[in-house]
Amino acid sequence: MKKSEDDVSNIHNRFSLTLVNPSSQYFSLVVSLLVASVIAAIIHLLYLGTDELWFRIPIVLATLGVVQLIDIQFTKRKEYSKSLHASLFGNLLWLLTLVMGIAASIVLSKELSLFFITFGMLLFASFRIAIFTTTLGANIKKAWAICLVQPLSMFLVLVPMDMWIQMVMEPMTLGYGISFIIIASVWVKLTDKAGRPGMESTHRTIQAYLASQKNDFSEAEELMEQRSSKTKIATTQIRLHSPNHKTDFRMVLPEIHPGPYHPVGGSNIPYLIYKNLDSSAMVMHSISDHSLNLPSKNEVEIYLKNLDNCVTKEEGLTCTEPVTVQINKARVLGILFGNNPLLFLSLSPHGMEDIPNFMKKDIEQYAKNRNYSKPLIVDSHNAMGKEISKEDAENMLKAAKSCLDTLIRKNSYPIEFGYANSEDMDVWTEDLGMGGLGIMCLKINDKKFFLGWADANNMENGVREKIVQNFADKNYNLLEICTSDTHFARVKPRNKNGYNQLGLMTAADKLSNWLLEIAKKAEDGIEVAKYEILENQTEVKIMGQEIFEDFSKALDNSLRITKMIMSGCAVLFLTSLFL
Repeated sequence: MKKSEDDVSNIHNRFSLTLVNPSSQYFSLVVSLLVASVIAAIIHLLYLGTDELWFRIPIVLATLGVVQLIDIQFTKRKEYSKSLHASLFGNLLWLLTLVMGIAASIVLSKELSLFFITFGMLLFASFRIAIFTTTLGANIKKAWAICLVQPLSMFLVLVPMDMWIQMVMEPMTLGYGISFIIIASVWVKLTDKAGRPGMESTHRTIQAYLASQKNDFSEAEELMEQRSSKTKIATTQIRLHSPNHKTDFRMVLPEIHPGPYHPVGGSNIPYLIYKNLDSSAMVMHSISDHSLNLPSKNEVEIYLKNLDNCVTKEEGLTCTEPVTVQINKARVLGILFGNNPLLFLSLSPHGMEDIPNFMKKDIEQYAKNRNYSKPLIVDSHNAMGKEISKEDAENMLKAAKSCLDTLIRKNSYPIEFGYANSEDMDVWTEDLGMGGLGIMCLKINDKKFFLGWADANNMENGVREKIVQNFADKNYNLLEICTSDTHFARVKPRNKNGYNQLGLMTAADKLSNWLLEIAKKAEDGIEVAKYEILENQTEVKIMGQEIFEDFSKALDNSLRITKMIMSGCAVLFLTSLFL
C-alpha cells in the first residue's frame, strides 16, 4: 500500500509540468505574433541589414495566422488553443537561436552568420515533431509531414527569394538541422514506449489526460476502466433520525476514494453521494487511497444505484459523550453508538497524506479484541502534509487505542441532534466543492457538541484551529471539522498541488462565520433521535495499484530519457555557436 501511495505522490509531483502551458489561447496568440515580429526585426535589421522590415512584418504575421489554422487539421481533436501554444513555444525557440547567434558573434568577435536563421527554422521543425506526436495526437508520419509547414512558410516570407536555395541547401545548416529532426523522432519513439509493458503508449495516456482537462474525459475513462478490476466495496452509514422522520441525516463512510482527478471517474463522488441522500449527509474520508478510485462515470452510476441497498446492523437510542485523546501531534476523537465506536483521526495543524491501510487494520483488530463491533474510522483530512511518519503513526495508534479503552467506561445517554447545511446560503468559493458546508449538533447529557464538514480537498494548515477557536469564543464546542477530499474543482487551479485546499482562497474568519450560521440552524433544529448502523456491499470496478505504478514508471522513464537527450542537444547546439 505504501508503494501505491509513493507512486501517486510521484505522479502528483509531476503535475507542475502541465503548468508550463499558458492558461489562455489568446495569450499564446498575441505573444506568438509579437515574437514573430521580433524575429522579423532581428533577421532584417541585424542578419540581413535590409530596409524591408516595414512590409515583411505584416506578411509574416498574416502567414503565421494562416498556418496556425492549418495546424488544427493535423491535431487529433482539432484544438485551436493547442495549435497556438505549440506555435508560441516553437517561435520562442527560433528567437532564442537567433539571439544566441548574435551573442556568439559578439563574444567570439566573428561575423554574424546566416546559418542561425535557417538553423532556428529547422529547430522549430524538430520541436513540432515532438509536440505533435506527444500532446497533439499525430503519428510520426503525420508529424514529419506537418513539421516544416509553419517554420518554412515563415522563412519563405521573411527571407528574400534569391537567398532561399543558398540558405536552405548550405551543407552545415542541413547537417545540424536534420540531426535535430532525427533526434526529435528518436525521442518520440523512446518516450512513447517508456511505460511498457504495463502501458502500451505513454503518449496516448498523456493525450487522454490533456483532453480530460477540457471535459472530454471519455478516452481517459476508457483507458482506466480497461485496467480496472471488479471487487466488492463496503459503505457504512450512521443514520440519525427523529421519531417522526422530520429530520433524517446520514454520516457516510465509503471505502472508495475520491478521484482519480477532476472530472474523471469518481472525482466528485462525495457530492454525488450527498445529493443521492437528499443533501442531508456528511460524506467522510474513510481510510482509503487512490487504488480505490472508481475509473469511470459508468462505475459511479453502478455504485450510487446500489447505495440504498443497505442492511441495518444495529440500532439504538443512546450514545456516549465525545472523548478526545491527544498524543503529541496525533489527535483522536471518539463517540460510541451502542457497540459501534466512531473515531476521527487527525494531525491538524501539522497535516498528512491519506492515513495508510495498516493503521485501519491495527485499530480494527484492537477494537475486536475488546469486543467492539467494527469501528467506523474517519480520516479527518483537515491539514496539508506528507506521508505520515513512523512516529506520528505510532502516536495516532496509541491515541486511537486509548480512546477505545476510555469509551468502554463511558456512560451512554439518549441522543438528541440537529443538522443543517449551506444549501440555502451563498457560499460559492473556489476552494469548496458542490456539497458546501454542513454542521451536526449532538446534544448528549444536556451538553451540545458540534461536528463540522466541508466538501473540499483537504484544508490549509491552521485553518481548522482558527475555526475551532472562533466557535469557542461564541461558546460553541466544535469537536472537529472534516473534509470529504473531493477531487472536484470549480475552477481549474494553476498551482503545484492541482487543487485549492479549503482556506487557501477563503479566509478562516469567513469560513467560521458561515459555519457558525449553520451551527445555529442545527442547534435550533435539535430533536430526540434514534441511530442506525447501515452497511452496503456493491461490486464495482476499482483502479487498483498497478495503473499508478505503471504511469509513475512511464513518467520517470520519459523524464530520464528527456534529460539525457536534452543534455546531448544542448552540447550539439553549443558546438554550432563556434562555427
